[in-house]
Amino acid sequence: MELYTAIVHKEDNLYVAECSEVGTVSQGHTIEESIANLKEATELYLEEFLENL
Repeated sequence: MELYTAIVHKEDNLYVAECSEVGTVSQGHTIEESIANLKEATELYLEEFLENL
């Protein structure tokens, strides 16, 4: 299992989470939701990336 960094900041009424190592970004109404959405987006991105190698 790989570990990646999540950087979270607030924009207006949403929290934005970013994984700078991979380049994925997501958002949510809470910090926890934004991180969960980022995790899903990052997993999907990496799956697609590995399939296209």
